[in-house]
Amino acid sequence: MNNFTPVIAAVLFDMDGVLIDSNSVIERAWCEAAEMFGKVITEEDIVKHIHGQPGPHTIRALFNDLSLTDQKKVQSHIIHVENTASYNPIPGVAQLITSLNAFGISVGIVTSGWKEKIDRVTAMLHVQHCISVIVERDDVSRGKPFPDPYLLAAERLAIPTEKAIVFEDSRSGVTSATTAGTYCVGIGGDELVACGAKVAIPDFTGVEVVSQLNGKILLSLCPEHILTLEKLFNKNSANTY
Repeated sequence: MNNFTPVIAAVLFDMDGVLIDSNSVIERAWCEAAEMFGKVITEEDIVKHIHGQPGPHTIRALFNDLSLTDQKKVQSHIIHVENTASYNPIPGVAQLITSLNAFGISVGIVTSGWKEKIDRVTAMLHVQHCISVIVERDDVSRGKPFPDPYLLAAERLAIPTEKAIVFEDSRSGVTSATTAGTYCVGIGGDELVACGAKVAIPDFTGVEVVSQLNGKILLSLCPEHILTLEKLFNKNSANTY
């Protein structure tokens, strides 16, 4: 067990792969878009240019030979598929967000996704009332792996980035979070630790918010990683984004 440091004032979640299991939907959407124009998406393309990357990056990397009109058709297809698909929640995430909110801990979402999809996902998880800040794809000119999305989230919450814990599932997301100076936890395998995450866990099963008799609020990720949380806002003042 560590010494319950650092003290965390906000818990920030990526969306795809962290709130919802969306990998298969995203891969299908891009592969369908490629087939529309006689292209093939490889496994290398998926790892390097799709997961954890904003849509404009993927289009520049994989569809740059198409006309602007056809690139817009690709984007429209991706948006339609992602905004209408059904998703399974990552185990334990809704319960964790609800618990954090009940203790008055600020919760945010930082994603390369669209607002319509964010609203759909938070409604599906029944956590709309728990979210204090949202940073979406159109809020920054440079998305992940640049630190800008997490820097903006911290700015909106008026906290230093080192007081934020971030849950990310992709290498580009982890790079964004760690470069911004946050405490990053990987949702996935040890390859996320190799690119900067403090620890990696498979999902949120077993992650707990614990209140001690002395008034301390702890976030237990696993026995070796326990952090102290501090209230940043009145829990009735959520949805300040």
